[in-house]
Amino acid sequence: MIAAVLRDTADGEHRVALIPASVPGLAKLRLDIVVETGAGVAAGFPDAAYVEKGARIAASRAEALASADIVLSVRPLRGVTQGLSARHTIVGFLDPLALPKPIETFAAGGGTAFALELLPRTTRAQAMDVLSSSATIVGYKAVLLAAGALPRMFPMMMTAGGTLTPARAFVIGGGVAGLQAIATARKLGAVVQAYDVRPAVKEQVESLGGKFVELPMEAGDAQDAGGYAKAMDESFLRRQREMMAKVIAGCDVVISTAAVPGKKAPILITAEMVDAMPPGSVIVDVAAEQGGNCEITQPGRNVVRNGVTVMGPVNLAASVPYHASQMYAKNVANFLALLVKDGALEVDIADDIVRETLVTRGGEVVHAKVREALGLPAAVLA
Repeated sequence: MIAAVLRDTADGEHRVALIPASVPGLAKLRLDIVVETGAGVAAGFPDAAYVEKGARIAASRAEALASADIVLSVRPLRGVTQGLSARHTIVGFLDPLALPKPIETFAAGGGTAFALELLPRTTRAQAMDVLSSSATIVGYKAVLLAAGALPRMFPMMMTAGGTLTPARAFVIGGGVAGLQAIATARKLGAVVQAYDVRPAVKEQVESLGGKFVELPMEAGDAQDAGGYAKAMDESFLRRQREMMAKVIAGCDVVISTAAVPGKKAPILITAEMVDAMPPGSVIVDVAAEQGGNCEITQPGRNVVRNGVTVMGPVNLAASVPYHASQMYAKNVANFLALLVKDGALEVDIADDIVRETLVTRGGEVVHAKVREALGLPAAVLA
């Protein structure tokens, strides 16, 4: 079988789905790798590095797709999709719950698609967890953005000009991005507090040197069976905002990471809460792509309100393309090792990882949640 690595053309996407170091391992699965010319250049991986590891370079996207069985990309349905057909199996970030229409269009052409963001949160799937890999970079980079915009330094310092007090940071959300943000802010010397609706996160926050903010509220079941956060009702969110307002008012930096797959991000920071923050404070809303956790967030822009900067970065992982590609490629290679047996693609729907990531097959959208998002009746995988 042949796997084609395409150059991602989505706006601001600099990652590549496979790095040269991954090629020899896939060769052991009897997969030949063809790489669209320039696919890895933006991430720091030139064509020559792929050739050195045994891949072939295609002069164009059309040439890469012509012989390909499997198509590897970071965001294959966000860029140019011409040339994809029923013979292709695509693997990548497909945004199936937020943007189900492109999935439906691809399905109509007869192709097979695997959405890696739908991987179950199980121990067995950890080596393929592209969301955690991406979130690690998001949490790290969010703190660096805040540090660059904040008109003060993060650490406490004893200087010839007196003692500089440390910055006060508040991280909302204790998932992978939030925990990485806590770790990074602490390394820079900030005093860090954090909050999550899941009380079980407290131990992880404290292990990183953060202080867990406990709000006396009953969150109930805050995550689904797959380990992903569940949307809370508006009554809960209102009470949550009221109780967080005092914490945010005393902070210099807020990193907000709360998101629910396939849903608009919950509004946790109101305009009034922004107005209560000290002038010069910074909010980095990494949920901006899902609408944002802050009421005044504008995706892709920085907004200044009463001296407070609200940053709405999108696709932060792509801003560190070398290591983001390295982690993504490892996840993809592990996923392919599950799918490819002796040079042939085996779609075993009895396997929970395969079943939960398979979104299109045989001309249909087959994933239950994606069908629901499209308003389609339930279907049975076969």
